[in-house]
Amino acid sequence: PYKAVQGANVIYTDTWVSMGMESEKEQRLPIFQPYQVNQALVDAAAEDVIILHCMPAKRGEEITDEVLDGPKSAAFDEAENRLHVQKAIMALVM
Repeated sequence: PYKAVQGANVIYTDTWVSMGMESEKEQRLPIFQPYQVNQALVDAAAEDVIILHCMPAKRGEEITDEVLDGPKSAAFDEAENRLHVQKAIMALVM
């Protein structure tokens, strides 16, 4: 997977086990493990890469702590912006 991100400007990940699908966790984790967003993956990307996650993140599964909390992560900004968009939609339809 590292070769696939060489030069990537954005890396976006999501949870590997969605709510309501917890029974598939043991089956899914080994399959997706090679695609974990970790520091080695980030190091293979472009110098100015931005890391995104739609949240909530399962730390240590699809993304490591050092990447999610690192300087290239915009995941928390993304989550905050989504909150404001959802509030605007509610205000519009109410």
